[in-house]
Amino acid sequence: MRRIVIYVLVILATFEFSFAQDSDKDFKWPEKKKAAVCLTFDDGQDSHLDNAIPILDSFNMKATFYCPGNKESLHNRTPEWKKIVENGHELGNHSLFHPCDGRLFDWVLPEYDLNNYSRAQIRMELYTSNTLLKAVDGKTNRTYGYPCSNFKVHGDSTYVDIVKQQFSAARSDGPIPNTMQNIDINFMPSWCVDSHTGKELIAYVEEARKNGTIATFMFHSVGGGYLNVSNEALQELLIYLKENEEDYWVDTFYNVTNYIANQSGNIE
Repeated sequence: MRRIVIYVLVILATFEFSFAQDSDKDFKWPEKKKAAVCLTFDDGQDSHLDNAIPILDSFNMKATFYCPGNKESLHNRTPEWKKIVENGHELGNHSLFHPCDGRLFDWVLPEYDLNNYSRAQIRMELYTSNTLLKAVDGKTNRTYGYPCSNFKVHGDSTYVDIVKQQFSAARSDGPIPNTMQNIDINFMPSWCVDSHTGKELIAYVEEARKNGTIATFMFHSVGGGYLNVSNEALQELLIYLKENEEDYWVDTFYNVTNYIANQSGNIE
């Protein structure tokens, strides 16, 4: 009897693995690409306009910039932020005040501690930030980047469902997907870069190519600052992506996740 049970379990496991393989074969990136790459930059910094944009534009590669509504750069350089959207980049929502979990980060002020937020408060903050960003770029559809990749408010209540109501997709953190099966575009994984080399950045996208999935970078400062990526490392990555553009689709987080949603719908 035990042998029969084991045999059945093996058969079921084999069937499940074969089904997953077939599902992955049904998912195809555009133009026969082998992986997608999303370059996302957090916190609406001057270094994004001064360093990241010139490098990206020199390679004609589009990226997503998650900008909180209270950033000085957004206030002082609004026309420049509007211009990058006109040139094909995405201005994403990163909330109004960048609230994070104060239990995890000691620099979080009490008024911006998610543990002190209600669901109604985070809902209104995201809505208001969307209104502000719409005034900048005129866009009505937008993606969201969870600040600090935290997604719970007071009482450990998740606000992922609120994000789903207001955004087409959202970025959190986590490892590169092994498969495109059951990808949740409302909680997409990404890698927080912190002083990594160009070679390490390249190795990350190579893993996505091996899996046939997606590599999403979470950059912060560019060319100096906290959680930094150097200009040289970023440029080294872009050179590699340009030289291997037959394999990699590099685009905004909005465009890539929108494609994934449509592909998944066609597969189902």
